[in-house]
Amino acid sequence: MHEGNQTSISELLLWGLFSQPGQQELLFALFLAMYLVTVVGNALIVLPIGLDSYLHTPMYLFLANLSLADISSISTSIPKMLMNIQTKSRSISYESCITQMYFSIVFVVTDNFLLGVMACDRFVAICHPLNYTTLRLAFCDGSALPHFFCDLAPLLRLSCSDTAVHELVLSVMGSSVVTLPFALILVSYACIARAVLRLSRPEGRWKAFSTCGSHLTVVFLFYGTIVGVYFFPSSPDPDNRDKVGALLFTVVTPMTNPFIYSLRSTDVRGALRRLLLGKRVLPVMP
Repeated sequence: MHEGNQTSISELLLWGLFSQPGQQELLFALFLAMYLVTVVGNALIVLPIGLDSYLHTPMYLFLANLSLADISSISTSIPKMLMNIQTKSRSISYESCITQMYFSIVFVVTDNFLLGVMACDRFVAICHPLNYTTLRLAFCDGSALPHFFCDLAPLLRLSCSDTAVHELVLSVMGSSVVTLPFALILVSYACIARAVLRLSRPEGRWKAFSTCGSHLTVVFLFYGTIVGVYFFPSSPDPDNRDKVGALLFTVVTPMTNPFIYSLRSTDVRGALRRLLLGKRVLPVMP
């Protein structure tokens, strides 16, 4: 690595697939056609599935979500490529580059999860066809949901079907989704605690721990309510427990995040102050 002056960049150059000017028109027409076929073709899958109740089965609902993810995925890259060819410009701002990269990864990951779930759906439909239709819920005693939004736990209790399989899937899938991030949090804070305890000065330890206080508050509030609602056995009054727990992690946590996490940061407060005063500070690379 060469040591020298370091600076921030405001834009990048996308060289594209081919650099010869004569190939750009052909490239524009080819990718415009591919983009339109992708959007129209996937839209023709989403619309009938959404409008026809006969197609409201797991397989077609997964297919509709996969089509939406495909439209979103191709829309993160091709429109910008077409615009650059049309305007004969190769530039993209650094912020746009990061945004494009973020959403591209999000939709690729979504595609991966959907393809995996669709494989499980086909496995049940083909290998256990008699069990496939039992995964649907039946409601016999009314449609009053004692909640403030359509949550899974109260919906299962409202059903008169056998929900043992649904509860098992909820536990397995929910545990896998929650366990990995929570394990990462535990390992990270174990390393933090080990490093902080090596500090000789008590004020240094307190300062280090205080920087993590806001994040830990959000972690305990978020994971505590999720575990209490979805993974603990039913309480004597499950409806009120679910409503209070869901209210905490869907409303209270997002509302308190700016106060207990972001706005406590002097850097964030300083950035807001500069924004309100109309000042702009260029970032300094470390």
